[in-house]
Amino acid sequence: MAADIARDVARRRTFAIISHPDAGKTTLTEKLLLFGGAIQMAGTVKARKSARHATSDWMEVEKQRGISVTSSVMQFEYDGHTINLLDTPGHQDFSEDTYRVLTAVDAAVMVIDAAKGVEAQTIKLLEVCRLRATPIITFVNKMDREVREPVALLEEIESVLKIDCAPITWPIGMGKSFRGVFDLRRDRLLRFAPGEERRHEASELIAGLDSPRLAELFPGEVGSLRHDVDLIRGASAPFDLQQFLAGRQSPVFFGSGINNFGVQEILNALIEWAPPPQPRDGGTRMVQPTETAFSGFVFKIQANMDPKHRDRIAFFRVCSGRYAPAMKAQHQRSGREIKLGNVMTFMANERVQSQDAVAGDIIGIHNHGQLQIGDTLTEGEALGFLGIPYFAPELFRVARPRDPFKAKQLQKGLQQLVEEGAIQVFETMVGNTLLLGAVGQLQFEVVAARLASEYKVDAVYDDAGIATARWLTYPDDRVRRDFERDRAASLATDVDGNPVYLAPNRFNLQVAIERWPQVGFHATREHGQRMAHTAA
Repeated sequence: MAADIARDVARRRTFAIISHPDAGKTTLTEKLLLFGGAIQMAGTVKARKSARHATSDWMEVEKQRGISVTSSVMQFEYDGHTINLLDTPGHQDFSEDTYRVLTAVDAAVMVIDAAKGVEAQTIKLLEVCRLRATPIITFVNKMDREVREPVALLEEIESVLKIDCAPITWPIGMGKSFRGVFDLRRDRLLRFAPGEERRHEASELIAGLDSPRLAELFPGEVGSLRHDVDLIRGASAPFDLQQFLAGRQSPVFFGSGINNFGVQEILNALIEWAPPPQPRDGGTRMVQPTETAFSGFVFKIQANMDPKHRDRIAFFRVCSGRYAPAMKAQHQRSGREIKLGNVMTFMANERVQSQDAVAGDIIGIHNHGQLQIGDTLTEGEALGFLGIPYFAPELFRVARPRDPFKAKQLQKGLQQLVEEGAIQVFETMVGNTLLLGAVGQLQFEVVAARLASEYKVDAVYDDAGIATARWLTYPDDRVRRDFERDRAASLATDVDGNPVYLAPNRFNLQVAIERWPQVGFHATREHGQRMAHTAA
């Protein structure tokens, strides 16, 4: 059995696609599915103009806006491997969802818009990848448009993102004169032919820079291509697998996702270079992916994937062992045993009954409120997988239903949206007012749209007059009582009952921190974590 698990784990590749909004991330996701044979025709993301929607954007609000606001999980087979692909929301207002997803993957594909270069959200996401030393493959997208010079793009990636670049392919031309890419490792040119929706058969390959066919097809460009290739080979470090696996060097590919160009090279790189599932910190010890005992953690919860059934699905990363239908696992937070019946794997919102899963796989567990983000399930061992954060919100609203008789529905809807991490909810200690906390404004809009469509609650959202929040830890009960007496009007509890300080402005927070040096003020906490009265 151990040998079977080791063989199957070695076949797994689990990665996320990250980028700034509009760099072409969801389009690339679609095209990877197309090349993996998972779909026959790729959708487009600009939903209002398109008859088809992207497979990974299934929520109503995503189709209306043409953006991704939740992370999608898709599994497919490619070249003897099982690929688990996680498409993350590009919009910065949903960065928390993306951070959580990055805790569940072993590698990432970073999409850069060749016209815009490195953008703000990409910088943030790369910092998160760096915390975990996640290996990153870079795809410079939209070469079929008028874009910046490739050398300047590489310099910017290196200087802004502080990661070494190793070009694997090199573009010839751009925009209307984009001719293809030259494969620097195999010394051949892949000729570009536009075509959006269906997967076309292999593009023409032209071997070597000295090929007469190259001079015949591109007499105007062949000279500059030879010059560029010589320059790049001389100036940039060759691809180093160990540097890549350590998260210090990124192989760079150029292409056009919308035209299916350069996509297959990304898939092949993932198979060849990206690591199989890696060991995970289980709190008490490192858990090896090839161990026979089943374990893993919940990194995301999605309510109402099927609006007809009001369901909630917990997205679960398997870290070791093997899932078998109807098996039992111990829920570490509650200490209870739960039966894992009716577990699914995903093709975006299409579900398939899961018969088997090993480390690296993402499975969906039907959840009736017992599972939360960050929960660990094992076959009995007391583990707790680490590293899934909550961030202190920067925006706050007071929610009240227009119809007072809908107060219970509002509370129930908010409770479920909190469990899936769509929003944070705090209850003030004075007055028991419910406050919504978010990292970005768009989170409020999506929550309002979902409360209206899924829970039939029309609510009013008033500004709460709060600038930021901090989780609190105390050295002892005496300090806690004194602090609560002094600051009662600024105190609240979060969904797990943890004490929280709500600051009306940054100055107020600074004063509180200076006056109470023995109290811990924390900008993050881990999911499901009860902040102890005594600071760690």
